[in-house]
Amino acid sequence: DMRSGLERLSYAIMIVLIATMAAWLMALALHLKPVDFLPLNLSMLQYIVFRLLASFCGVFGFSIMFNSPVPLSAAVIGAISNTLRLELVDLASLPPAAAAFFAAMIAGLLASAYKKHSGFPRIAITVPSIVIMVPGLYLYRAIYNLGMMNLSISASWFASATLIILALPLGLIFARIMTDKMFRYCT
Repeated sequence: DMRSGLERLSYAIMIVLIATMAAWLMALALHLKPVDFLPLNLSMLQYIVFRLLASFCGVFGFSIMFNSPVPLSAAVIGAISNTLRLELVDLASLPPAAAAFFAAMIAGLLASAYKKHSGFPRIAITVPSIVIMVPGLYLYRAIYNLGMMNLSISASWFASATLIILALPLGLIFARIMTDKMFRYCT
């Protein structure tokens, strides 16, 4: 349904633009500047555990917000796939968009496996589990630098965010192609 998809895309773009513009205006009013995260003195195991925990809580919140029928399952799948994404960037030095693609594909594969046992729609599990991977910080930095007229820096952040946003549904599509034999055919 192209019309419905375009309406939802337009709505999502408006929400992101309003949120990032409001954040930029608040940063301007409060004299805040985006900076890199401070280094934490944690072991790799501690990083992984805290990332799993934070991802679980974030995806569980999105699941409840989206009224998912299986919030715990979506949270577990999202915690695994989001932590994998973060570790692929940190440990394997994979570009963030490639890591997002693989993480979304893993989320789709896990959701497909869960769907066979539970009967719940795959989308009720995959959407909450990958929303946490949308690069809000990248979009914020893009809008912030655009507002400060740092156009090359803004374009770089926006391009990175766009690649990640495109990689997420592509990962889900690849997972669906691998697990659903009828997906390639018009029914």
